[in-house]
Amino acid sequence: MILEDEEFHHLNNPADGIKPIVKKYLGTPNHAEQAGNKIFFTDGDARVEVLIVTNEIIRVRLAPHSVFLEEFSYAVPELPHAHVEFTLSENELEFRVSTPAVNCHIRKQDFFISFSDKDDHVTSADAVPMHWEENTQFGGYYVYCTKTCEQQESFFGLGDKATEFNLRGKRLKNWNTDAYSFGFNQDPLYRSIPFYISVSDNIAHGIFFDNTFKAHFDFGSEDATKTSFWADGGELQYYYIHGPHMMDVVKNYHLLTGTHPMPPLWALGYHQCRWSYYPENKVRVIANGFRKNQIPCDGIYLDIDYMDGYRCFTWSPKYFPNPKKMIADLAANGFKTVVIIDPGIRVDDNYSVFKEGKEKKYFCRRCDDYFMEGHVWPGRCQFPDFTNPEVRAWWGDLFDELVETGVAGVWNDMNEPAVFGSGTFPDDVRHQYDGYRGSHRKAHNVYGMQMVRATYEGLRKQMKNKRPFTITRAGYSGVQRYSSVWTGDNVASWEHLKLGNIQLQRLSVSGISFCGTDIGGFSGEPDGELFTRWIQMGTFSPFMRAHSAGDTKEREPWSFGEPYTSINRKFIELRYRLIPYLYSAFWEHHRYGFPILRPLVMHEQEEISNHFRQDEFTYGDKILICPVLEPGQKSRKVYLPKGTWYDFWTLEMVEGGKEVVVPTPLDIMPIFIKAGSVIPEYPVMQYTGEKEIEEVKLNIYYSDYEVNSFLFEDYGETFAYEQDIYLEKKFVVNGDAAKLTIKQSMEGLYTPRYEGYHFKINGLPFKPAKVVADGKEIGIISSNPDKTYEFKFSKNFKQIEIFK
Repeated sequence: MILEDEEFHHLNNPADGIKPIVKKYLGTPNHAEQAGNKIFFTDGDARVEVLIVTNEIIRVRLAPHSVFLEEFSYAVPELPHAHVEFTLSENELEFRVSTPAVNCHIRKQDFFISFSDKDDHVTSADAVPMHWEENTQFGGYYVYCTKTCEQQESFFGLGDKATEFNLRGKRLKNWNTDAYSFGFNQDPLYRSIPFYISVSDNIAHGIFFDNTFKAHFDFGSEDATKTSFWADGGELQYYYIHGPHMMDVVKNYHLLTGTHPMPPLWALGYHQCRWSYYPENKVRVIANGFRKNQIPCDGIYLDIDYMDGYRCFTWSPKYFPNPKKMIADLAANGFKTVVIIDPGIRVDDNYSVFKEGKEKKYFCRRCDDYFMEGHVWPGRCQFPDFTNPEVRAWWGDLFDELVETGVAGVWNDMNEPAVFGSGTFPDDVRHQYDGYRGSHRKAHNVYGMQMVRATYEGLRKQMKNKRPFTITRAGYSGVQRYSSVWTGDNVASWEHLKLGNIQLQRLSVSGISFCGTDIGGFSGEPDGELFTRWIQMGTFSPFMRAHSAGDTKEREPWSFGEPYTSINRKFIELRYRLIPYLYSAFWEHHRYGFPILRPLVMHEQEEISNHFRQDEFTYGDKILICPVLEPGQKSRKVYLPKGTWYDFWTLEMVEGGKEVVVPTPLDIMPIFIKAGSVIPEYPVMQYTGEKEIEEVKLNIYYSDYEVNSFLFEDYGETFAYEQDIYLEKKFVVNGDAAKLTIKQSMEGLYTPRYEGYHFKINGLPFKPAKVVADGKEIGIISSNPDKTYEFKFSKNFKQIEIFK
């Protein structure tokens, strides 16, 4: 171990309460010791563990005095069980651990750790050895890792940071914070996702710093040649995740932290929320407004005013005297009811939830053993310790009456945790932490995640085989296993429309694909144009919900009159038409670990210009979305990735790899479809399941190169897919100047009730003379002026050929 004077003052920020004292650096590694897939190195005092997780994932841990913390992680509940062939070798310069994909180098001279690919190209390298400081205030250590930052290295991820998509030059903090009406570059926000992706020399790798304490990241801000991450406590433990493509990194991150479970199909519909819709009559007026205006909607939310004195798990007898009947009436009209739940439990011995929690000692305590108290909406409150599994089980069981009343989903709010006045809990609050103990400094960033975990697990138990819907404001890596998220209390401004576009892409590549914004902005007043442009972008947000504060004008899709009402209807209807595509993209995420929203850099990371494009994305890999983000914008520049694309509205074919200018009248948002795609479509419904599906429309876009597409189908509300009761269909489209071939293969045990497909062929370079389906010639039912051709055939076809 080497002691050195302070070198990098950016790692000791007095504003964060860190005193500039001597750091302790790793010394010289003197030998290696192997135990299974773990290899230990020591300098005689400190110890480093290198764990080979998979061919592409290697974990590094530091024990300053050779004693590692017990192995536990809320983010990684279980390491992948993969048999990995690796070698440990040594020469006079280094120890080297090699898998078929990646090498980990431990330099003997100074304990620098670096990683390289199978061609020995260095992808990540320490700039100084790992180091630490004694924490004289709380005990334990501040832990640091600093790596080199290449001249053209770009950084992405870290959750919903309110800044440019490429994080190069940024310095950011992870500490879950209630950030009402947050501004551009404000940090921190509601979630802590300590995972980032680096792209340099067209090679991507990821770093997942699994540390729940307040953490910091510097991407070449203080020193353009260095990137650093450090934490105010806990263990220096990080996973190096090799690419070489960004998609590989994200998939392997999901291998560690999990993916979203399949949502109930209705959760992909349009949702309407306000703080607050009350009393009961107001909720009914809103519901009737959707049906009267023929605007599809699946979910209506009840904010804190549905409760009796803001007491969780109660109903206001004044405003909602018969909630069960109201919810049943809403359900009969196609609406699911989602209610808010906060963690603050009112101190009131006549309130059964508080009384039981107090008797069972389920609330958080301070170090002096008094219960921690704070003021939130109900007034004086105590807070459950959701890091205690017994408390989580108790909390989950509290949902039984809400479920019995008919509630279909739960919205977890204020769970950063937020406390009026103080901001959050004091540092000395104690948490059970699933038996691994810790203060609030350790548990703060996982508190909201464990709350929504308790909610999800309780709902899954109460709802039997039905999929719960949950949404949370706060979270940590792995929260996607339990919940969707939204970006919090945003503002009705064009800047926030742009910011939301970036935040959703960032969340998606950070492991949290089921995400959305408050459409129209939570605070402030949008005009009709801003709200409509937000609806257009929200149509292609995985989670689509309009939400607003109670001191603003109401903003339902019809609130701004014509032409906005009709345009909003048009786009919400488009979302419902595309639900089978959106649902299939969720399946690709759930099963294969693909992010649902994909930034352009993920499609073409070799193009440096794409590292800075942030206003376009694809939903899945087939639909390119180009939101209109400026007021009064009549046209906008669009970059099309390489390949052939179709303008969704005009069906014009455009070659990619370049920018094009596209008209953007108010009723149009540029959308492009990748050539070769098969885009499934349902008929427009006022809510999911309103109509029996009699046939599925397949929109097929001609391509002269082979392209694969997916369609996923199942019951849409149960967990039967976990027992293979689903149908995954793979379509392969390929054409030439004389023939277009469409092939279908299927996997799974589910049988849809509809019998056939309605094919619509777009972009054929010839007029078809005949169509042969599974060896049988069939007729074309229509030939349209836009040179599209339509016909019908069985859903079980294997091959269709369209001949010139």
